[in-house]
Amino acid sequence: MTETPVIRIRDLHKQFGSKVVLNGVDLDVKAGESMVIIGGSGTGKSVLLKCILGILVPERGSIEIDGENIIGMNRQDRKEILKKFGMLFQGAALFDSLPVWENVTFGLLAQKKVKRSEAKSVAIETLRRVGLEADVAGLNPSELSGGMQKRVGLARAIANKPEIIFFDEPTTGLDPIMADVINDLIVECVKEVGATALSITHDMASVRKIADRVAMLYKGKIIWSGPCDEIDQSDNEFVDQFINGRAEGPIHMELLKA
Repeated sequence: MTETPVIRIRDLHKQFGSKVVLNGVDLDVKAGESMVIIGGSGTGKSVLLKCILGILVPERGSIEIDGENIIGMNRQDRKEILKKFGMLFQGAALFDSLPVWENVTFGLLAQKKVKRSEAKSVAIETLRRVGLEADVAGLNPSELSGGMQKRVGLARAIANKPEIIFFDEPTTGLDPIMADVINDLIVECVKEVGATALSITHDMASVRKIADRVAMLYKGKIIWSGPCDEIDQSDNEFVDQFINGRAEGPIHMELLKA
């Protein structure tokens, strides 16, 4: 019997006015795997993620989470589905007005899964899991470096022990060493929580570190998908150009024609 994918997307379409962004996306993400979607800027990676999260509503297609189609789902049922998710946003997206410990436990407090009197100790333990000391809990986000903010964002993403974690350009804006630290933490934390992970990025160093499987989005469709260790032998000229960062190739030529 074939295992039902945790995330199953079929024939997904999304456009803004006359601009078609997603044009029939098909994608499966299996339980416990780390899937990374690659593609250039403006190819629709973030739009796809927002459709899965329910921030955007597609014109056509289906998005199933554990076998349930979430498109058209009522608000209460969608709210229950969202409890399964954790999210590391691009740029960490911390609340400037809240100290670090409240940022980390924001979701737990909102869902009343932890008492406020216990929240700080829960935050400290979660921060420890991403390599941050207890004294960081009382600081404000503005007092943290970019790398530390990203770690706090990761702590918030795993604090609720989610079944599914989304990573939106997790290494953007970081130097190569800190980016590698974040990649290692993502791998460790996803395994520790036992979550299914879906990431979007154009950073191939990150892809090679965190991905079990890779899918490339181009012109609104998934044009290749497969195990990460097979991407260099994809025999797809678009994938080959992208992963090697070459200016010349089919992607460049089509941009010149536009």
